[in-house]
Amino acid sequence: MTKLGSWFVMGRADLVAGISVAGLMLPEAVAYAGIAGLPPHRAILAGIAGCLVYAIFGRSRFAIVSPTSSSAAILAATLAVVPGDATIKAGLATVAVALAGILFAVAGALRLGGITGFISRPVLRGFALGLAITIILHQLPIMVGVPVQGSNILTYAAALFGAILQWNPLSLAVGVVALAALLLLKRLPGVPGAFLVLAAGILASYLFGLEDYGVKLVGPIEILPQWPSLPDAGWAAYSRLVQFTVPLVLILFAESWGTMRALALRYGETLEVNRELRALGAANIASAVVQGMPVGAGFSAGFASEAAGAKTRATTVFAAIGLAILIACAGPLVALLPEPVLAAVVIAALTHALDPSPILRLRRLHRDFYVALGAAIGVLAFGVLNGMLLAIALSLAAMMHRLASPYIARLGRLNDSHDFVDIGRHDDASEIPGIAIWRPGETLFFGNADTIFGEILSGTGGETGLRAVILSLEESSDIDSTAMDALMEFDSAMQRRGLRVQFARVHDRVRDLMTAAGVADVEHRCSFSVDDAVAAVMASSATVEPVPKP
Repeated sequence: MTKLGSWFVMGRADLVAGISVAGLMLPEAVAYAGIAGLPPHRAILAGIAGCLVYAIFGRSRFAIVSPTSSSAAILAATLAVVPGDATIKAGLATVAVALAGILFAVAGALRLGGITGFISRPVLRGFALGLAITIILHQLPIMVGVPVQGSNILTYAAALFGAILQWNPLSLAVGVVALAALLLLKRLPGVPGAFLVLAAGILASYLFGLEDYGVKLVGPIEILPQWPSLPDAGWAAYSRLVQFTVPLVLILFAESWGTMRALALRYGETLEVNRELRALGAANIASAVVQGMPVGAGFSAGFASEAAGAKTRATTVFAAIGLAILIACAGPLVALLPEPVLAAVVIAALTHALDPSPILRLRRLHRDFYVALGAAIGVLAFGVLNGMLLAIALSLAAMMHRLASPYIARLGRLNDSHDFVDIGRHDDASEIPGIAIWRPGETLFFGNADTIFGEILSGTGGETGLRAVILSLEESSDIDSTAMDALMEFDSAMQRRGLRVQFARVHDRVRDLMTAAGVADVEHRCSFSVDDAVAAVMASSATVEPVPKP
């Protein structure tokens, strides 16, 4: 195939993928605007601006930068706590989007792509599960045609099922049929399922007059772009807004980068995290200019783009153009769209996040299961914003607990080799007579140094015939002053017992710090390997008296 022919094939694939994604973006935009408590046109304009600007600055061929469920939910939680009427809150929403864009751009310029490390993957999985359940639950009243209020998810669910006698059977039937069709069409790659279901819903509404039977319709969507302006909200509102914008940026980028990176790895592609930060910053600033909503590369749209066969970033351009054409040319038809069909599209797009297998896998690995579970429960119990903050706190607490309570291995020689391994895990490893060899499993720092050295002191206290202790510091590329002080106190305690302390696998920075701190005879007491440390102790054993049995 010629190069021109290859471009034609890719262009056709991107066009089909873009149209398919546009069919998903429209109902999602309307639904996410509803979650945030904003008019639908704000989400639609945000999707158009975000996709076009990202196509210029970004590099992921699957990323569809538009409003996401998590950003809409966090924006709703943010606007709920800032003072002011609906007009002021609408203006503050624009300010929040602009602030998010500026923070993204600054983080990219300062090369702070590592900020995603503060939100671990287990936290993201738990957060996604809790968020999916929350959003799906909030779509159910739309499907049954009954307005519901609740202060938390339990009262909300109780109010929903308590009003079961007021449910509209036809509204529920329309939503269930649409959801079943969407789930079936998901099994057909390349078929624009969301678009076909939307078209069928509009046709059914037109032919059967569903509104006359109590089925609510989307209604007219007015695109009213205007220049943004600063609302007269007062310092208190702006200060609260800034506080809540930081977690919005964190979760938005974590979700976006997680989607981009997962899809890039699947196809052996590489992305530069700081470039994507800047691209998301530009997309959010563009969204603020058109008075849109926060935008990012959401899970559902990104994976829908992949399933539709996207080949290049032209897909996101075609998706933006397709969305604009849908609104410009089919506005009156979109007004006929039944809201239960809209709710079904959102639910179908989030079904992938209900899969518990990633969290159950953590249970099998005995790693971070309760962190992921706590993140999910936090979102359900305390709301999206507080649940996310709780999830981050759990992630940091789990990390601190692991670092503060490290496993300390006792090492022995593996057969007749020069290798030293954990004697608790290798039966063919034997200890060196008269020498105790210890290896902390984590880097030494102020939170664990005293604990580590206390356990080593306790573990060597009752041994007879002990001449020396070797401390392997291979996990510590650098240590802080508190850990250095604890190391010197440990050294002094061992000397008072008449034991020689030899350090193995000492990194150069730690060796320099030991010299500056005044540790005696650093040059001869630091070895590059455990085997060298054992040899050094053996060479000096004639000058070290065995410790008498207490």
